[in-house]
Amino acid sequence: MDFFENGINKKRTRTSNIEKKMAGGKVMKKRFVLGTIILFPIYVCLIYVYLFHWTTPGVPEAYQGTVADPVTFMTAQEVELSQEYSRYRNLLFFIGIPLEALIYIGILVFGWSPIFKRFGQRISFLSIPIYVLLVSAVVWIFSFPLDYVGYRLSAHYGISTQTFSSWMSDELLSFWIGFIIMAILITVLYFLMKKYQKRWWLLAWALLIPFFTFMMYIQPVLIDPLYNEFTELKDPDLEAEILALADQADIPADRVYQVDMSEKTNAMNAYVNGIGDNLRIVLWDTTLNKLDEKETLFIMAHEIGHYVMNHLYMNLAGVIASSFIGLYVTYRLMHVVVRRWGENLGVTRVSDIASLPMLLLLLTVLSIASSPVELAISRQAETAADEYALEMLPDSEAAIGSFQELTVNGLSEVNPPALVKLLRYGHPTMMERILMIQENGSGVCRP
Repeated sequence: MDFFENGINKKRTRTSNIEKKMAGGKVMKKRFVLGTIILFPIYVCLIYVYLFHWTTPGVPEAYQGTVADPVTFMTAQEVELSQEYSRYRNLLFFIGIPLEALIYIGILVFGWSPIFKRFGQRISFLSIPIYVLLVSAVVWIFSFPLDYVGYRLSAHYGISTQTFSSWMSDELLSFWIGFIIMAILITVLYFLMKKYQKRWWLLAWALLIPFFTFMMYIQPVLIDPLYNEFTELKDPDLEAEILALADQADIPADRVYQVDMSEKTNAMNAYVNGIGDNLRIVLWDTTLNKLDEKETLFIMAHEIGHYVMNHLYMNLAGVIASSFIGLYVTYRLMHVVVRRWGENLGVTRVSDIASLPMLLLLLTVLSIASSPVELAISRQAETAADEYALEMLPDSEAAIGSFQELTVNGLSEVNPPALVKLLRYGHPTMMERILMIQENGSGVCRP
């Protein structure tokens, strides 16, 4: 009799636990849905009011009429379009900030995570890559409408010249490249989680160091050419001038590349990337088409400044340092989250692949929280590169002219709202850059 009573009690206990788990899951789902329906629109409305009503476009009164004032180098229509485009673009950016985090929470709350896990286990021994593919697909699908609106906005204001098929091709290419890289990283990470429960974060960080370095090495020659065609600079005289600047800065480069970006955008850019024998000096053809030779050389001197001041390696060191902190904080928080909510979400332990949305959620929140510091450091580096370029080529007319053209062709905002600068700008504002050149340079500024 005791045997049967014990069996019945155990069955009742299991049933009770299942009912509690289901009830807890329903409560979490209800809270998530109501919270998203109520709080997210309020957040969007507050951002809209801030961008469109609480902030005033243009430069402060003290700088009106100077070369930093867009009305002095843009037409009235360009100024109006710039203000409109910047506001809408910033609105999309702020809408996107919580979106990825909400998607990860949704995957957990609606019980998709254990379903993805079981699906992967049934189909193949590659259960983790399949799980990563399913999560990546969900994130991509729910993010796509906002990305598409961003593409249409850019095309409407004449920044993007890319056809939808070309844009879609780039989107799919980015998805698959991102999936392959993420699948490898997550497979290794969860292997470490299972084998080294208390040290996985440290071992993962140690492996990330050569990975980041390797990616920095292969990006110019393997990844970038997948999106655009790179050729040698067609202007031999300009190439000789740029290589002379590079030689002056001890940059080991024997050629300059141009990339055909005019089929995709009217915006301009130039950069020096890669390390070792894969280092490349690159100019977008839009830059070559819009700037004169002196302005182009100043832009390249700025990029060379990044190399001379080791900003490429400092950026790598910053990524390594921030990943150390991020992984450790995530390690500490993962145990808390799984212990507190794991049972209701179908996550049994930290090393369970079903916990991946928790991991990605924590990393996303940490990334958002740390972005103001990272962007502030980046702005300092960009200012230093501007100062270096001005020392190398002390021609303020060319420098200011290049920044003005960048502003016109990108319909950029010369003086964005404080919150936008804090969370979006890795460069100083165009107003700050132009005023710095005017104060420290020499020569006559272009009207």
